[in-house]
Amino acid sequence: MDPVIVVGAGPVGLALALALARHEVPTVVLDEGSGLCPEGPRSVVLGADTTAFLTRIGYPRAVSDSALWDSFAIWRRRQEVLRIDLTDSPTFHLPQHRLQRGLRDALTGTPLVKLVPLSRVTELEQDHDGVSVRTHNPQDGTTTWWRGSHLVGCDGARSTVRKLLKIRFPGRPAVDRNAVATVRVDLPFDEARLHREPPWRGDREASARPLPDGVWRLDWRLPPGRPAPTETVDPHATWPGIVTGDTLLTRVTATLTGWCGELPRFELLAAADHTAQQRLAARFRSGRCFLAGDAAHLHGALGMQNLADGLRDADNLAWRLALAWHLPPGAGGPRPGGSLLDGYESERRGAVGARLRAVDQAMPLLRPLRGWQQTRRSLLVGGFRKHAPLLADGQLGTGRFGGAPAYPAAPSSVPGRVPVQRSARGTTSLSELLPATAPGVLVPDLPVLSADGTPDHLHARLGATFLLLLVAPGTAVWSAEHWLGAGLMPRLAEVAAALPVPAEVLVTEEYPDAGPHTVLLIRPDGHLVGVTQGAAADDLLALADRARGGPAPLTGGPEPEPEPAVPAEPMDSPRA
Repeated sequence: MDPVIVVGAGPVGLALALALARHEVPTVVLDEGSGLCPEGPRSVVLGADTTAFLTRIGYPRAVSDSALWDSFAIWRRRQEVLRIDLTDSPTFHLPQHRLQRGLRDALTGTPLVKLVPLSRVTELEQDHDGVSVRTHNPQDGTTTWWRGSHLVGCDGARSTVRKLLKIRFPGRPAVDRNAVATVRVDLPFDEARLHREPPWRGDREASARPLPDGVWRLDWRLPPGRPAPTETVDPHATWPGIVTGDTLLTRVTATLTGWCGELPRFELLAAADHTAQQRLAARFRSGRCFLAGDAAHLHGALGMQNLADGLRDADNLAWRLALAWHLPPGAGGPRPGGSLLDGYESERRGAVGARLRAVDQAMPLLRPLRGWQQTRRSLLVGGFRKHAPLLADGQLGTGRFGGAPAYPAAPSSVPGRVPVQRSARGTTSLSELLPATAPGVLVPDLPVLSADGTPDHLHARLGATFLLLLVAPGTAVWSAEHWLGAGLMPRLAEVAAALPVPAEVLVTEEYPDAGPHTVLLIRPDGHLVGVTQGAAADDLLALADRARGGPAPLTGGPEPEPEPAVPAEPMDSPRA
């Protein structure tokens, strides 16, 4: 079987390659650049789900390389409007160049991943059996043909893959515009802070977010439009421009003086002028080709983090590609053109689309309007206080602006098969035994025991296989030798072995609102497929079939014709 081709060696492309390697799928990563990761002002806020994803694919330093935020505060003029304690909900802030370097380090120890720098994609063709790609090396002028089973474009906002696939990328080209700088400085506070209408003149909104090693990321909201004439723009920058000159220094010194009372010693490390866009690709899939990360969507208004959603793209797509890749040729089961792979587009495009709609609804509430409406809004402190939590959601990556999405899923029980449990008060339907987590929602991280009695946490077991989680109160107080061969365990092990997807059995003492002997089927990306009561083999089989794209046909039929990616042209060099 040919490897999966990933175009683009940014954080999303590298994370996808590492996730596929966890599923024992070989990957070729084609990168247009030289492989260097220069320092810059870009950063990403990681929540619990994205942090756990990075850890399990081989980058455990995601936490130690980040700054942990204990609190987040919103100020307006000289008054604190909102403070959020983050002690129980860790939020990690990581420089993007450090993330990219950490993923590259993890990739070097993975023999299933081949990284090829200086490989710019120039042609793309696909057929029933796979994808062919031609690359050009700008240094020596050589061209190479690559052959893969599937292809994923993780090549950024100006994606070549998206253009070759002729997929539209509609949206709004300028929603927010910010000046961004990373500064090494000692500030008189240690929380992440957003300051609306600060007391110093010249800024509408400024924010300070701590990074590791005494560095802060500072953001200023700018008027819409192009950079001012006094600002210099580097056209080769990864963001629209590197901001230099008196304008930036004036902004930095005024902001630091306003927060500290006097200008502290500081070191300016990097800066950029960033225009946030809202764009959503018309499709995330075309035949055997897919889009992920910035190539598929852009949203950066209100402090939102497009990279975090790119990592969720990789997590969602990896297990689907792995199931399709490991399917034996000619065998029955989910075909690469079926709903297994279609589910990636429907879930991820739907989740990002919901974020974009949320921003459209919130912008009139959070951004000062023009004329007398702007003046009136600036006087209504109560109105700003009411909507301040929305600004916090954007900065923290929570709620509708950044939290882990819930995907539409199969019903929690199989129609026509509703298991029941007998109790002292009579018969109880499964609907009364359902856990707090609804199907399609990310499961919480809980202490679990593996089938050999080894303790672990649920999120640490994600990624490689589906999970069958049995709720068995009292398990922790007994040695594994007493319960491994008793109760539901032997039967559940048999059911797991018979499922059409790889599955591991885990046991937990309790699960929110779930009764004893509840069994949860969980996808490799941590989203709940459904629930049964006990080791109901037929019900679990039906749920697993739905998760993998439908029950297996009796015979393997031909795959659907892929959509044309590029005009058919004769190939003038052999495929490698």
